[in-house]
Amino acid sequence: MAKVLVICGATASGKTALAIDCAKRFNGEIISADSMLIYRGLDVGTAKPSKEERAIVPHHMIDVVSPTESFSVSDYEEMALPIVENLLKQGKTPIICGGTGFYVNALLYKHQYGNVGANEEIRAKYERVANEQGVERLHEILREKDPASAEKLHPNDVKRVIRALEIYDVTGKAKSLQQDKPVPRFDFLAVSIDYPREALYERINTRVDWMFENGLENEVLSLQQSGVAETAQCMQGIGYKEVLDGIKQGLSLDEIKEWIKKNTRNYAKRQLTFFKRMENHLRLCPEDATTENIANYL
Repeated sequence: MAKVLVICGATASGKTALAIDCAKRFNGEIISADSMLIYRGLDVGTAKPSKEERAIVPHHMIDVVSPTESFSVSDYEEMALPIVENLLKQGKTPIICGGTGFYVNALLYKHQYGNVGANEEIRAKYERVANEQGVERLHEILREKDPASAEKLHPNDVKRVIRALEIYDVTGKAKSLQQDKPVPRFDFLAVSIDYPREALYERINTRVDWMFENGLENEVLSLQQSGVAETAQCMQGIGYKEVLDGIKQGLSLDEIKEWIKKNTRNYAKRQLTFFKRMENHLRLCPEDATTENIANYL
């Protein structure tokens, strides 16, 4: 049996239900790899697993951060990796479940940083850029100097973005050209449920309708009223940003809803593209996405 099981893929493709089934069958616990589920109070707009679902098997990395805080890929790795390692020591199956590819990769791979020593002056320069001009500007600089590395690194992964810039400034050569390859930490099998595109889009549309029926607008406004700024990292998530911006623009709820559906479909396309490149990745059609079939590959 593979030591680590990853349930990944597009939003609204049924990852949570499959992960719970797998956890029950393979003596596992679930580690969420979703950049929005980490936030407390963001429940409806994230389609967070219910308390009942979380009571079936243990879940980790859900509701671990205040909505007023920022949280990077490096922060995620620092908090989640010990959980995976501890489960393996206990003889359990860690089941990494989520659609945030950067989070998944942070757990599965050790990322090389190039055979280049640290330069504290350069590092401090880019830390000032991040603090004074923002992480998006820092990432933009990396995109100008080393587009390939920028494509692989999330703007919030400040530590690695700065390291890539440091390598470029020290050597005059992009980190992406230095033959650094991520090294797998674990044996793993990745599984995703491969819906036909139109069927996936219909599931996305249905989920967004469900979110509004279950109080997405009230959730967003309550967060704002509790002191969470519009510029907070969590408020940039799909669903939250459109509600806030849509209300400011005077859009109707139906218009906001269609905007969220469109942006979610576009996000799903990016997720599918990301995970298609993943190693040891098994894509199963919905009727074949069962624990019985997965067991044959472990």
